[in-house]
Amino acid sequence: MNPISAEKAKTYGILTVVSAWLAVFCLFGYRSSFSVMQKAIIADTGWSSVQVSMGYVVMMTVYAITAFFSGSLVDKKGPRPTYFMGAIACFLGFFLTSNLDITSKSSFFTYLFTYGLFAGIGTGMLWVSSTVSCRKWYVGARYGTMWGLAFMGAPMAQLLLTLVLKPILINLGWQAGMKVLSLIMAVFLIVAALLAKKSPADYGVEAFGADALRAKGPAPAKKVWQVNEAFATWVQWGTIFAFLTSMLGEFLVWSQLVSYFQSDVGMDLSTASNIYIIIGFAGIFAMPLTGKLSDNLVKKFGNERKARKTMLIMGPSCAAVAVLLLFTKNIPLTIVSMVLLAIYWGIEPGGCAGYSASFFGGPTFGKIWGLSTLLIMGTGPAIGTFMGAWFKDTFGNYTPALIFCICAFIVSALVATTLPLELQSEKVAAISSEPAVAAQK
Repeated sequence: MNPISAEKAKTYGILTVVSAWLAVFCLFGYRSSFSVMQKAIIADTGWSSVQVSMGYVVMMTVYAITAFFSGSLVDKKGPRPTYFMGAIACFLGFFLTSNLDITSKSSFFTYLFTYGLFAGIGTGMLWVSSTVSCRKWYVGARYGTMWGLAFMGAPMAQLLLTLVLKPILINLGWQAGMKVLSLIMAVFLIVAALLAKKSPADYGVEAFGADALRAKGPAPAKKVWQVNEAFATWVQWGTIFAFLTSMLGEFLVWSQLVSYFQSDVGMDLSTASNIYIIIGFAGIFAMPLTGKLSDNLVKKFGNERKARKTMLIMGPSCAAVAVLLLFTKNIPLTIVSMVLLAIYWGIEPGGCAGYSASFFGGPTFGKIWGLSTLLIMGTGPAIGTFMGAWFKDTFGNYTPALIFCICAFIVSALVATTLPLELQSEKVAAISSEPAVAAQK
């Protein structure tokens, strides 16, 4: 095929980032809105923290399974089909749950079905699609910055949707809040689908930043990695374990933080929500800034893998300090904690995908990252959310949950220190090429 012009390629790349921003906004809109609505749902239904959190747990489990299949679809068709399917399922997840008859004896199981299943399918169509599509268009010292801009959708969702939800929850209740959210999801994701583009190879062009990678030295061979080959390396398993352990802590925080502020610190819903949205406000700046920092490290080291690894050590370390500060129950230090959580948030998800892609990026990366997401998101978020609620119901406060959270982040940082900078096959190839290079000299 004839390649598109450089100007059109630039436009397509930007549209990919914009559509990813909308998808990430909706994905994290689901996640952050749960923490805000959780107390209201408990009060209205009489269910326990564990019961209400089970809807979130089911959602994240279904999300992980769906993400695996979405990765293959993105490799073949691009993100447009996944965004369209996400629009339908995300709408149904909120809308059907908003019509729940809480007086019915089967209401809890209906809740698990409408919220857990449809929200899980909808959000599962968004994460791999957005990360992989951005990575296919931007690599090297361009990826961090552009993904940081796309990932700004996450804190924007936390900030804007919390501000939208709070007055609705106070005046109209959580069911009205879900109806409003269902419309936002449908509109944003339909727009994302219309803007989305396929991979640059489908238009006859290279990813932006590929030339910069070659400028640092010989480019790595363009091997098309199979899923089983990638999963035979510590590169992929190390990335999975680092991401998985951080997810245990992250989702405990996301799902229980507002409840912690209300039950353990004694804040009312308005104050707790205002503190919570500081993460969103700080994240608006943290996402692009941490992305730019990671790209600057790529330039400084001349090695994308080393830069991504460094950031993956830094991210969960910031999160561990942030959770430690929550024990103080001091407002200024809690605000600092929210900022540190935003910094962590800006680093970890995109950093893990970027590190893995620096080895296995290519036409099959959607499958590779989709299976990784299945393993990570099928366990970490569900366990983290459940453990937060279980600790609260069992011990009557969140102190054990916060200790668990700190340990999870520390383990993530320690695993990140073990991530390799070179594959064994690359070492063998480099050694075997040395005699030929010497003969040429």
